[in-house]
Amino acid sequence: MAKKSARKKDKGGKGQRDQDVREAPSTAALGEAHTKLGRKDYEREMRRLHGELVAMQEWVKATGAKVCVVFEGRDTAGKGGTIKRITERVSPRVFKVVALSAPTAREKSQMYIQRYIEHFPAAGEVVIFDRSWYNRTGVERVMGFCTPEQTERFLEQAPAVERAMVESGIILVKYWLEVSPDEQTRRLKGRINDPRKVWKLTDMDLKSYSRWDDYTKARDAMFAATDTPW
Repeated sequence: MAKKSARKKDKGGKGQRDQDVREAPSTAALGEAHTKLGRKDYEREMRRLHGELVAMQEWVKATGAKVCVVFEGRDTAGKGGTIKRITERVSPRVFKVVALSAPTAREKSQMYIQRYIEHFPAAGEVVIFDRSWYNRTGVERVMGFCTPEQTERFLEQAPAVERAMVESGIILVKYWLEVSPDEQTRRLKGRINDPRKVWKLTDMDLKSYSRWDDYTKARDAMFAATDTPW
């Protein structure tokens, strides 16, 4: 699982972070060292990258390649926005986005990864997972939706499943998007106050917000178990 961006340890307790989500500091007050592109430079770079994605699309179609891209990360880290940018200039017949809802009672009775397998790419397809089977070692582990034994079993089995994917000809690419506690607070506050984004905010987001350190431990365990040569 590849990791993107830097992380910052949370120093606040649950009560403080619950308050901060409603009283987030301004962007200027965050004090994070980063460089932003100007709008013209950003659009110019996006135009270039979209051209590369279209070229990749044509290669996938011509060669019958099978590509599976997994996006994981903290809440508000930008998974949805990144995927939207990737797919806005390519064909939905080639690039397919999978964002599964909570499992049904029937799906819960199946092998855990079974409901994901049916969405794996066929020849000439790029499938992008907006969250994936790694839910088991992330939100399900932290929020108590699975047992510690189920998490450990997943961490043992996931590398073997992914090896089977690669050996079947799938090109598997995994990304982890990171965000700092302060930036997460700012973005959650933006979702609360912006009617265009409020649909992104769930009760689970607010519950998860106070579990920063638990998610950090879960992420590190996931990296340690699933960082494989394939």
